[in-house]
Amino acid sequence: MKILNVILFSTLLLTLTTKAETGNMYKQTVRGTVIDQDSKTPIIGANVIIIGSDPIMGSSTDLDGNFRIDDVPVGRIMVQISYLGYEKKTIPNIVVGSGKETVMSIEILESIIKLDDITVKATSRKQEALNEMATVSAKVFTVEETKRYAGTFNDPARMVSSFAGVTGDPSGNNDIIVRGNSPRGILWKLEGVEIPNPNHFADEGASGGPINALNSAMLANSDFFSGAFAPEYGNAYSGVFDMKLRSGNNEKREYSFSGGALGFDGTMEGPFKPGYGGSYLINYRYSSLGVLDDLGIVDFFGVPKYQDVSFKFNFPTKNAGSFSLFGLGGLSGIAQKAVDENNEDYVREEGKFTAGLGVVGLSHTYPINDKTFVKNMLSVSGTQNQANYSERNSNGEMVETYHDKFENSNYKLSSCFNTKINARNRIKAGVVYTGLNYDVFEEYDDKVDGNFTTGLNTEGNSGLLQGYVNWKHRLNDDLTLISGIHYMHFLFNDSKSLEPRLGMEYRFSPLQSFTLGFGLHSKVENLSVYNVQVLDNNNDYIKPNTKLELAKSLHMVAGYKHQFTPNLHFKTEVYYQHLYDVAVENDANSPFVLNNYMSGYTDRALVNEGIGRNYGLEMTLERFFANQFYFLATASVFDSKFTAMDNVEHNSRFNSKYASNFLIGKEFNIGDESKNRTISINAKGTFIGGAYYTPINLEASIADGQEVLDMANYLNKKADNVFKADVAVSYRRDRKKTTHEFKIDVQNVSNNQAVVDEYYDSFNQVIEKSTQWTIFPNVIYTIQF
Repeated sequence: MKILNVILFSTLLLTLTTKAETGNMYKQTVRGTVIDQDSKTPIIGANVIIIGSDPIMGSSTDLDGNFRIDDVPVGRIMVQISYLGYEKKTIPNIVVGSGKETVMSIEILESIIKLDDITVKATSRKQEALNEMATVSAKVFTVEETKRYAGTFNDPARMVSSFAGVTGDPSGNNDIIVRGNSPRGILWKLEGVEIPNPNHFADEGASGGPINALNSAMLANSDFFSGAFAPEYGNAYSGVFDMKLRSGNNEKREYSFSGGALGFDGTMEGPFKPGYGGSYLINYRYSSLGVLDDLGIVDFFGVPKYQDVSFKFNFPTKNAGSFSLFGLGGLSGIAQKAVDENNEDYVREEGKFTAGLGVVGLSHTYPINDKTFVKNMLSVSGTQNQANYSERNSNGEMVETYHDKFENSNYKLSSCFNTKINARNRIKAGVVYTGLNYDVFEEYDDKVDGNFTTGLNTEGNSGLLQGYVNWKHRLNDDLTLISGIHYMHFLFNDSKSLEPRLGMEYRFSPLQSFTLGFGLHSKVENLSVYNVQVLDNNNDYIKPNTKLELAKSLHMVAGYKHQFTPNLHFKTEVYYQHLYDVAVENDANSPFVLNNYMSGYTDRALVNEGIGRNYGLEMTLERFFANQFYFLATASVFDSKFTAMDNVEHNSRFNSKYASNFLIGKEFNIGDESKNRTISINAKGTFIGGAYYTPINLEASIADGQEVLDMANYLNKKADNVFKADVAVSYRRDRKKTTHEFKIDVQNVSNNQAVVDEYYDSFNQVIEKSTQWTIFPNVIYTIQF
């Protein structure tokens, strides 16, 4: 309650101290490009209007598909695009601010019905994915939603945990758990290229972390998929995060700055030169605590420090197509120590962790004709993390007991061919080659006696070849079929997978549709899993996992959608996933399944003899943001289990059984509406069933001097149910050429402390409980100009 009082008082104070201004209503330019959804070619002569404007404000697209509407009053608007022979499209809830032009890229779909006297009903279809090859388990998320939803911290990975079937890590990381699957099965893509885990402080093999290195200020609207992926997506069995970078303003230089509890960042964008059409977009961020520590303002051990940079440069040409150069880089690190409870000067244990990531990509899009284009891409990426850990030995001396270093790098070459045969048929095909390079090392001294065991010590290279073909066939305006195939070949051990995919959407009424999806999916494990070494009976090191094949998952999904009103949408899906060739321990008595790990690797000998099953029901009721109000309610019930070599079915570690979210928000105008002063209040409530974990064998842990799990009760202990309430309050103000926003976002406002896991404290020889992430307030100020 104290925090809520501070939030309300701060917002009220900022509102009352805002200097009143008089004069004309603030205005801004709304412009963009309209293109064909399938061929990506410009639409010439499309009509673009602002619904509700009086008199009507609008424009028509020119020879390059561009439109421009000047002097648009600041606030929220709705835009409608129409063109003869195409379905009308309505885009609601566009925020127009005085500090930044609104630049849009709009795709419209050609209608199969060509009769001039046929009127195609305008639809917003906001809930549908940007990738038109997806028919099921797909959700588009907007940057505006990422900023608006409570508890997201402007992080898209945290935002998607509001979707049906998706849960986060209650301990605080932004790991994405989809339909009971391990976060290891997530695929991250940026600008169409597979990238490594884009999170700071990320462990080897992880797909999440505490903080996303990609700032939301750089993102355009993007897609998230939770099952039965389109044929172009490979090397994933859990979910796909397909992120797009927005393009910088190619006519006007613009800037933004924000500062908050998590970091300070600045963004700049603009044209390379007037009239060229090319643009740049650059963002840099540094951790707030890192700044305060560097200035000597804070003085405590264990300050988390991170910094990241991202960019996108566009280079259009007259005759050679268009080029785009993009990138993302991040560095993070933290040092930690544990001190004696009775003597804070006596350090019992200490450790240091550092991590880094980098991605640079170059894409070239070349139109062969007005229906066909080719897109070629080259990218280079890499990750590095290193950990050192020391503790007291029996003589009280501080000695190093653990050290690791993981370096992974790769390059990718890809080519995609896209052709729109006619309004009914589109073909998309491509090939991707990934060169994999690795240098991994790990050693540990479990007994703290100076005798180290080497778990990893290898370097090398390999490759991954992927190919796909998509065919989109529209039987009519209401029935669409998507078919295709994906192929994977892991050159490290010659593992292969041929994966058929099929999707269908049937709109049997103007407001209702039925969807089906089917697909086989597979994934390569992180390379340290294949290269782990263990001691055999002769005390020689061997690598038992080099022949480990691809883990596979067969997805089947059926869905139903109903648009009750233009702003109220209902969706439900039922799914079944059959997992096989899952990596499990090569021991007839062992229940161990690699998919129950969130990150890292194991020193166990593995074979592809495991199976699993996930099935469930999901429901979503969403009231899109309109008239300054929205809500989103999601509910999921599911079951996720695995069977290993012990031939006993066990719960998945992520089998929380059920999850629900309720998000609600309201925006209020303050004072003169022409100044667009608004206060927004948003809230989110999350309730998740407790996941399963393996209890610790205390006696064995004491005897061995390290944590020993009770494998006889593998994943049999259920954690507490998790409840979390988040609240966010923001104040936005437009001035003549600037937009200011102040936001307070509080996670777990009730400070609920559900037990989610346990760990062994070797110093005190006791079992401690791990609880969900504590209450955390984040204050953010942003200015655009």
